[in-house]
Amino acid sequence: MSWRWTLARRVATLAAIGGGGAQAQRLLSTSSAGGGTGLLGRHYIPLASQIRSKVVGCRGAALVSSRWLHEAQYQVRQDGASRAQEQQDPFELVADELSLLANRLRSMVAAEVPKLASAAEYFFKVGAEGKRFRPTVLLLMASALKFPLSESTEGRVLSILADKLRTRQQNIAEITEMIHVASLLHDDVLDDADTRRGVSSLNLIMGNKLSVLAGDFLLSRACVALAALGNTEVVSLMATAVEHLVTGETMQISTSREQRRSMEYYLQKTYYKTASLISNSCKAVAILAGHTTEVSVLAYEYGRNLGLAFQLIDDVLDFTGTSASLGKGSLSDIRHGIITAPMLYAMEEFPQLQEVVDRGFDNPANVEIALDYLQKSRGIEKTKELAREHADRAVKAIESLPDSDDEDVLTSRRALIDITERVITRTK
Repeated sequence: MSWRWTLARRVATLAAIGGGGAQAQRLLSTSSAGGGTGLLGRHYIPLASQIRSKVVGCRGAALVSSRWLHEAQYQVRQDGASRAQEQQDPFELVADELSLLANRLRSMVAAEVPKLASAAEYFFKVGAEGKRFRPTVLLLMASALKFPLSESTEGRVLSILADKLRTRQQNIAEITEMIHVASLLHDDVLDDADTRRGVSSLNLIMGNKLSVLAGDFLLSRACVALAALGNTEVVSLMATAVEHLVTGETMQISTSREQRRSMEYYLQKTYYKTASLISNSCKAVAILAGHTTEVSVLAYEYGRNLGLAFQLIDDVLDFTGTSASLGKGSLSDIRHGIITAPMLYAMEEFPQLQEVVDRGFDNPANVEIALDYLQKSRGIEKTKELAREHADRAVKAIESLPDSDDEDVLTSRRALIDITERVITRTK
């Protein structure tokens, strides 16, 4: 099918310019030789004699009729779409860039004071970087929003500008990862966690004070990189994301009894703690590329719904996963008195569970009672259903992006859709 795709693109190009009709006709005629199936196959293009009857004169040169131009362009879109739909690992698509980002991040978090340097680099070392989920999403989003470039001299100039834009979008991925890791360091101190990403947490190894300072240091480096972009709208977006991280964490540690029972409160907190950073980063990538408000909002909606789906499944895995698979202790939320979606749904089915939740979970017996109710309820299933709803909304946002015939764009959009499925079917 690749030769048809290439030939169709050539025909569409020739037919769209003056004097190109004759060349287009020859290409079409040649493609039909030896079997008469033509450029787009037996069901699309007739024999060469039939093609000639559809060529019209214009200023002494033949132009392919609009019908055949339309069909050629249609085949370009269909062939490009079928290529993009071939299953490819989203992480492999940007593997080279992820490696580049990892090296840059390690250099960006270097510090003069050895202990601070060791602390800041802790989760950027080879083997401890985690899934690099957020940088992957952002790099794919940058590709999914790429503008097509022509092959003209002007196009080559634009290509240079496109490379510079890509570097700036990579910067957003780096900034996002530094902010994310800083939030993890602070969260581990607040939660008194002893593991993270399958290894000992930094606060366990170096203490709370150095962990907090390392998080602050990463945030300061992120701010420096953000300021260097020179885009006030992007700066505002990322600053808002940091504000939301703080707000969400405060909401989690200072809930009233009514708030602990509220799904609305839980979802707002989840947006602040998890979804705001990735959604605003996706929007920043679109803004740097000069897209319209509508496209920027679609990028934001993808990140928002992906982030919510991710956290909802995280909350499920806290009950169903193992410590080894999660890279942290299972049942960590409920043991810290944090009420998440599965338990909220269980309380809707069994109102008597509210009394257990109100008593808290300092007593291990209360944990066991709550888990018994959860097991009898549809809490886990309903949380998965809600995660699926948000994943579907993320897919819809990608499908609503402006049409494109660019193969890389289509492949990246398919990968972003694939990621939504991976998020809601993951087991760790």
